[in-house]
Amino acid sequence: MKTPVADLLSGDVVRRLATYAGAGPVVTCYLDVDGSRYVRPHDYELEFERIARPVRARAPRAVKRIEDYVRGGFDRSHTRGLALFSSAGGDLWEPLHLPVPVRNSVVVNEHPQVRQLEAVIERAERFAVLLADRQRARLFVFQLGQLVDWSERFDRLPRHEDDGGDMVKDQMRDHVDSATRRHLLRTAAAAFELFQESGFDQLLLGAPADIAGAFERTLHPYLRERITARLNVPVGAREDEVREAAVAAEEEVLRTREAADVERLRSAAGMGDGAAVGLDDVLSALVERRVDTLLVSDGFEAPGWHCSSCGFLTTRGPSCPVCSRRMEQAEDVVEEAVHEALNQSCHLEVCRGNADLDVLGRIGALLRF
Repeated sequence: MKTPVADLLSGDVVRRLATYAGAGPVVTCYLDVDGSRYVRPHDYELEFERIARPVRARAPRAVKRIEDYVRGGFDRSHTRGLALFSSAGGDLWEPLHLPVPVRNSVVVNEHPQVRQLEAVIERAERFAVLLADRQRARLFVFQLGQLVDWSERFDRLPRHEDDGGDMVKDQMRDHVDSATRRHLLRTAAAAFELFQESGFDQLLLGAPADIAGAFERTLHPYLRERITARLNVPVGAREDEVREAAVAAEEEVLRTREAADVERLRSAAGMGDGAAVGLDDVLSALVERRVDTLLVSDGFEAPGWHCSSCGFLTTRGPSCPVCSRRMEQAEDVVEEAVHEALNQSCHLEVCRGNADLDVLGRIGALLRF
């Protein structure tokens, strides 16, 4: 069965925003509307007014459109954050509801600021939780902490009331084991069917120790290769308990992946081949179109310069060293780097709290050549 949820993001949305090239500045607003922190709409409306006030005069019409949307009311049942994009020329209006909170900000720039959105996309993989015991099986699919699909089956095992001789007991035990095997096979088939219908990227398994190995062996190879964690969650657990375990496992998977990528970056930088670290070197590699993967610490910002003529990015100005034109100041050249990386179809990874990346200058790139 499926449950209706807010439309979930895709990388195409981020790249469409990143390639926007309309006339006039763009206002980007990220607003946390999580009900646990902002109980009344008036609470997040006050926060919006606080962060919008410093930039309102630079693009009043675009800010007003966002303000009207924020104050107009919306369903918060599946929304914890807003990402709103409005151009001064009126040709861009993109309101996005996010099932995760965001860091509050309002920015006026030439193009949409998409780094926070990209960080959400990175965490938009589908995680399936498959729980089973000898009688029951349940499969949940979560995305960004929301339940997007689930199924449940129940196979009643045979019961025997007689406590008679050993032969009868042995026959009954064999019967129960046979029924368990059939149950696990049917569960594996149902899980593969749901995978074909809905798709998921990671699989988390939960089963008692006495059947866990046999259960895993019954799964289709496509499912086995997606197993990333084993959960100590009983098949009868409440939905919120399952979600909590899934979210914790998902965070661990993402942290492990980030750590592996940063370690690749650190090793390549140590050998002096295939990597750039620190803002200046990364900007140079982007200008030379050599970046394959850009890694940046969440929240890292720095002023810089951008040449609108040739696209050169640097931390020093004002004269462009490539075309000698006068460059424009960039309030956050890190966001400019993210924008350029997406335009070049680079892989982008926004890392949260990775100390090794912070030591390397909070930004780095794995290079194509």
